[in-house]
Amino acid sequence: MITFIIGGARSGKSRFALEKASVHSGKKAYIATAQALDNEMSERIEKHKKERSAEWVTIEEPLNIAALIKNIHAQYDVILIDCLTLWLSNLILADKDIETEIEVFCSSLSAVQCPLFAVSNEVGMGIVPDNELSRRFRDTAGYLNQKVAGIANEVYSVTAGIPLKIKQEA
Repeated sequence: MITFIIGGARSGKSRFALEKASVHSGKKAYIATAQALDNEMSERIEKHKKERSAEWVTIEEPLNIAALIKNIHAQYDVILIDCLTLWLSNLILADKDIETEIEVFCSSLSAVQCPLFAVSNEVGMGIVPDNELSRRFRDTAGYLNQKVAGIANEVYSVTAGIPLKIKQEA
């Protein structure tokens, strides 16, 4: 079962994902895509780590999450990925073939046997960015989010800490 959780910055999506995923028993993997490139991001990462209980194994992987998922999914009873838009940003900055990376990631999800929760930012509801890189990021994030939502069994949108289920497959 794949659950996709999307929302704006500081919307409560990560907290909601952690709450939903934590109800599952057994071994828990938290795939963190953020990189501590500055003090502010280091503080955010530490804050997120403190929000998780010790039962979560944190695996930091900024780029190769598809390969990681293929390698670990049989070892865990639940996996949480936080977040896909940071992963996308890392791919863009590393000059990777984005469409191929997204396709490989989405195909890796089909092999997962345990519940998987994926968190992403909704970045397409604001103004049109004024530069090419920002527009590329926004457009590609929209594409990624649509692909993952299409695969997911459940999709939640989180706004102001309030989750709204927007997709449920039987």
